[in-house]
This record gives sequence, C-alpha cells and structure tokens, in this order.
Amino acid sequence: MAKLLKGAEVVSALNRKILEETNALKAQGVVPTLALVRAGERADDLAYERGAMKRVGNVGIEGKQFILPADVSQTELIGTIRRINADETIHGVLIFRPLPKHIDDGAVRAALLPEKDVDGITEGSLAGVFAGTGRGFPPCTAQACIETLDYYGVELQGKNVVVIGRSLVIGKPVAMMLLQRNATVTICHTKTKNMAEVTRQADILIVAAGRAGVIGADYVSAGQTVIDVGINFNETGGMVGDVDFGAVEPIAGAISPVPGGVGTVTTSVLMNHVAEAARRAARVK
Repeated sequence: MAKLLKGAEVVSALNRKILEETNALKAQGVVPTLALVRAGERADDLAYERGAMKRVGNVGIEGKQFILPADVSQTELIGTIRRINADETIHGVLIFRPLPKHIDDGAVRAALLPEKDVDGITEGSLAGVFAGTGRGFPPCTAQACIETLDYYGVELQGKNVVVIGRSLVIGKPVAMMLLQRNATVTICHTKTKNMAEVTRQADILIVAAGRAGVIGADYVSAGQTVIDVGINFNETGGMVGDVDFGAVEPIAGAISPVPGGVGTVTTSVLMNHVAEAARRAARVK
C-alpha cells in the first residue's frame, strides 16, 4: 500500500509558517496585502473569492477586493491593474480568470508587475522561474508540487523525474524548478513515443496530462513517488485525477490523492507568495 501524500498536512505546516512571517512583518509596520481583481459574477469565481478572503485572514494577510462589471472595458481593467501596481500597500495580485471574452487576457497579464504576480501568470514571472532569478513567482500549482515533495521528505537531488505535460501552468515551470533542485528531468507529452516505457524509469512521476485516469498501472513501477496534479470530473460528478488511483496505488511507494492532494495546497502557496512579496518589498525600502 502506497503512502498517501495528503495535502492537508502540507497546508497546516505552510499556514503556520506564513502566520509567523506575517506577524513578523506586521511588527515592522508592514501588513501583507493581496488584491483580488474580479470582472463579472461567475459562480466559481465567487466561491473561490469567498474561500480566499477567509484564508487570507487566517494567515494574517489583508485582502482587498476590486470588483468590476462583466462588461468592463479593457482600458478600465488595465487601469485598475496599473493603480494596484502603484499602490505600495498592496503586495500581491490575484486576477480571476478566465476574463470576459471581450478582454485580451495577454494584455491584462502584461500590465501586471511580476513583483506582484503571486499567481505566476506573467511572462516576467515565468522568465524568473526559467532563469532562476527569483523575480516574480512560479505558478501556484507547480510550486504546490514542490512543497508537497519537500514536506514529505522526498529527495530531489540526483533523482530521475518524469513530468507528463508541458503547459506553462504546470509542466514547464515545475520541470525548471526541479532542475534547480538538481533533479534529472524528462518531459513527456502527447507526441512522446513509448511513454509508459519512459515513465517506468522515473523515481518521481508528476502527472499533469489533463485527462482523467490516463495513467494506469503500465506507466508505473514499484516504489515510485507519484504526484497527480489532475482535476477532472467523472460521469457522476466526482473529482478524479489524471492517474487511475485504484490501479497505481498498489504499485507506487507514495502517491498524492485526488481530491485531497496537491490541489488543496495551491491556495496556501498563493498566500505564501503574498508574504514573500511583502518581505521583498520591505527589504527594498
């Protein structure tokens, strides 16, 4: 039976760390603050916003909401972002996406300063991840994979890691972060030949394939650590990962479940990025 890499334990440890850091910053007169920018009234955005506002308070971060109508002009939205950029009391920004269809997502992302991009959506943040400069922040889900591995003491240096998926949200940035930790990284994707043969050679397998249950028993070997990043919904509405948990769990040495795995860590990573952004801004001053 594989060890379950549960996200709740990672979240608890991260939240304790964040609260210590925010309290230390407040003692210096710095209140870590997150701006939440929402255009429209999408039900999933509203639900996430409610949860985020509760979470920020629990870890000593202040949340400021910037609510715009669904028909907001691109000029007005970008103007809002630029005003937030100029506000030294705001350290991080979360823009709810997807944006309304008439808005150019790329233009909005480009308007945000990488220093305040705690969700890792700007090209400046991604450049920082790829170059290892520390500017900006990695996408939260990619960072959540690393946080989970670190919490459970999974050694990265010198290990063979296979990442399935090459998106800029997870696959590519997590591969770069693993390289910075001296892992040997292989990226697999839809055009990879003999993928199962490649993945069986890994010490650690990170799966961000975007398809429910696509990774079965033939893709893994005994004792591997498997991180499942997938979020899918089956025909009954249940959440499932990209890994066929029932088939893989008896073979793997450790595996993150879905739900209850990496996905639960991402919001805490976001909060940690806000605290780090505030810390960096305080050092600049």
